[in-house]
Amino acid sequence: MTDVIGGILGAFGLSVSAGLNAYIPLLVVSLLAKFTDLIELAKPWDALESWWTIGVLAVLVIIEVVADKVPVVDHVNDAIQTFIRPTAGAILFAASAKSITAVHPVLSLICGLLVAGSVHAAKSVVARPVVGVATAGVGTPVVSTLEDVFAAVVSVLAVVVPILMVMIVFLTVWLVASIANRRRQSRAGESSG
Repeated sequence: MTDVIGGILGAFGLSVSAGLNAYIPLLVVSLLAKFTDLIELAKPWDALESWWTIGVLAVLVIIEVVADKVPVVDHVNDAIQTFIRPTAGAILFAASAKSITAVHPVLSLICGLLVAGSVHAAKSVVARPVVGVATAGVGTPVVSTLEDVFAAVVSVLAVVVPILMVMIVFLTVWLVASIANRRRQSRAGESSG
């Protein structure tokens, strides 16, 4: 039962990471599956362990990391990633859910698609435009770097310690919501005073 819950929690965590950066969690899963016993990928997902796949993912990580740091280019990248990130989330959810036999593969794919798609939408439609406007583009590389670090940490934790990863994700969501709420209340107080 613990393996089933851990597998599902890990799958959700990897899908969250894919919503921020499609290729970091894919590369993390590929490398962990190739070099450790922490994750075993069943067919057809074991293709992620091939050297060709790892090489291509490494190049794609570099491209996305660089493109996402440049104002305006990051918006083009986000538009392109609108299709890629949810797909990566679906693949990661289905590939990593150790309980894949207990959860129908189509349901796994849909869950991953929805989780990664939601995170991507929040990032590209809500958060990034606000950061870009508020900082005149200067904050874009900083926020992008934080997203990449968060995606990498959550990806590793999703495989190694899924319950800790869930706590970090919920804590981060709560923290961001609290900051947004304080800013909203501060603006409301300024406009009424």
